[in-house]
Amino acid sequence: MTLIKSISGIRGTIGGRTGDTLNPLDIVKFTTAYAQFIGGKKIVVGRDGRISGLMVRNVVVGTLMGMGYDVIDIGYATTPTTELAVRMAGADGGIIITASHNPRQWNALKLLNSEGEFLTAADGAEVLRLAEAEDFDYAEVDQLGSCTIDDSFNQRHIDSVLALKLVDREAISKRKFRVCVDTINSVGGIILPDLFKALDVDYEILNGECTGDFAHNPEPLEKNLHGIMDKMKKGGFDLGIVVDPDVDRLAFICEDGTMFGEEYTLVSVADYVLSHTTGNTVSNLSSTRALRDVTEQHGGQYTAAAVGEVNVTTKMKEVGAVIGGEGNGGVIYPESHYGRDALVGIALFLSSLAQKGCKVSELRATFPEYQIAKNRIDLTPETDVDAILVKVKEMFAKDSSAVVNDIDGVKIDFPDRWVHLRKSNTEPIIRVYSEAQTMEQADDLGKQLMQVVYDMQ
Repeated sequence: MTLIKSISGIRGTIGGRTGDTLNPLDIVKFTTAYAQFIGGKKIVVGRDGRISGLMVRNVVVGTLMGMGYDVIDIGYATTPTTELAVRMAGADGGIIITASHNPRQWNALKLLNSEGEFLTAADGAEVLRLAEAEDFDYAEVDQLGSCTIDDSFNQRHIDSVLALKLVDREAISKRKFRVCVDTINSVGGIILPDLFKALDVDYEILNGECTGDFAHNPEPLEKNLHGIMDKMKKGGFDLGIVVDPDVDRLAFICEDGTMFGEEYTLVSVADYVLSHTTGNTVSNLSSTRALRDVTEQHGGQYTAAAVGEVNVTTKMKEVGAVIGGEGNGGVIYPESHYGRDALVGIALFLSSLAQKGCKVSELRATFPEYQIAKNRIDLTPETDVDAILVKVKEMFAKDSSAVVNDIDGVKIDFPDRWVHLRKSNTEPIIRVYSEAQTMEQADDLGKQLMQVVYDMQ
């Protein structure tokens, strides 16, 4: 059982002792601290399809009302829908009840500001401080808040996607696309059919019932997607689409059943946007170099940010990026909002595919070819992550061919490859990502650094 408190929220497994898991007492404490920090009067609450979602929602809503807040409960909703709802409703903040790609026993609270964006590191740290202090003051009986149910925001989200200038509804309709979609038994199964209907796209949904009892590991990685990949190989579809439980990550599958590559979700959408708009791009340190290459081909400038959506969006604002995101399939398009949004990614990708008149595999072949190996090291209570990162940094400090970046863990950049080690914000692991021209080269580089970690454990 695990409870992780970080600047981005509180995340943990359901059931067990207080302080060790995500349980009602800790949910009350953290929600109260957030309410005390955010100020104002109105908070939006949305949740994905997880089994524990209703329990967590009831605790969160009751606590906010006890702090005097009026709650707008938007029910089953994607993370980007909830983000947009904060702005659309003129709310002071929002809480998303989702553990994103984590397995079914996990849940979490993601915290938003009045712009519908994740809290900054400083704001998140203040919420943690307030939670630990437990110096709370709840509302008197006549000042208790209210709760209003509002299920209109799914359609409002779709309408906002359709209104984007680069979403070419006419071209999409003319292509008569047929898509196969895995919505992993969560909220994607509720909202995506309506998006496809609006775009005049024929679709078949796999794992569409919103039960939270995920049919497979919900992280949209190739090893978890054999069901939809096998279905695609049988033919009859132009595109395979996979989302995670809260629909902020997006992966594509080619018409022949091969993976498009989650790293290339952002690359392909950015290429489309940059072909219509001159500008800069941002992704995180663990994302493929292909985005840099494509950006420079279009005359723009690429910048890398620390891992974490708020770090990427902060950097995007600094450099005026027209598009950005993360290599895990997260597309952030500022014309819509500063948040990863699979609906936006789907609509822009289909627009690109329709305008180019090509197959998905043919589109994939137009981009620079890199391979990323994504490994992980499970941490023990005795693991000294800081010492490990210092040693890795020292190993390459005198290597003239290597550029060492330590703004987030340690990334070692070589002319033809890179490796990045960092402690996860959401799981008790060290992520080891490495990229090269071939998967063998990438994996070898990652394994070399992993051995350093094992030797120190």
